[in-house]
Amino acid sequence: MSNYQHLNNKSHQDIKVQTKHSVHLGDAIASSLTFPTEFGDVQSEYPILFRKDPQTGEFCSIAVFGFEQGENLFLQNEQWHANYIPAAVKKGPFLIGFQNQTQQGGNAEEAVINIDMDNPRISKAEGEAIFLADGSPSPYTEQMNSLLHSIHQGIAFSEAMFTAFNEYDLIEPVTVDIELDNGQKLQLQDNYTIHEEKLANLDGQALEKLNKAGFLQAAFLVISSLNNIKNLISKKNKQIS
Repeated sequence: MSNYQHLNNKSHQDIKVQTKHSVHLGDAIASSLTFPTEFGDVQSEYPILFRKDPQTGEFCSIAVFGFEQGENLFLQNEQWHANYIPAAVKKGPFLIGFQNQTQQGGNAEEAVINIDMDNPRISKAEGEAIFLADGSPSPYTEQMNSLLHSIHQGIAFSEAMFTAFNEYDLIEPVTVDIELDNGQKLQLQDNYTIHEEKLANLDGQALEKLNKAGFLQAAFLVISSLNNIKNLISKKNKQIS
């Protein structure tokens, strides 16, 4: 359950956010959302796959951390062992919300920061302060505000990217079969990736269109990221040995 509230220095003056990583803080996750605006950083650490909403048919991108539910192979001894943590994880209990504002006789939606007060990272005893003693946002909160706006931009970019990928039929289903050193077999199912052959066969006009929009680079980063599956398998084998 979530209990989102509009962040303000009256209700949340003494609230802190724990920024370390552990199972009890919610980091035992096998994947998280990721956005094409961060693919360059994500692909250096994690496989990037696509998932499709069965109700809406819309795609999203995920960074993969493990092969089984609740398995994060990057999480060890209360540390996240990677050079980059996806924005959807790093944002912690914060979320961009929208509230109606009356402006010059009309209504407009204004972006605001919301905070989930039921998130396990919320604390009054330890962590990063959200507000300074004078009620102004702390440097940590300013950082989170910037991160949330980056996510907001990433969502818009993602929607346009998948529209383009669908236009050129570049998305294909993929099942990843894994066999560990002990003989255990695992599968990553219900995911999608870029159809490399169709991408390679696009004509110059289509490639130019994708390239100008930044989507061509995103497609190549997704393909490149799949090499990280080998690294995940290695982490898993070390865990079970």
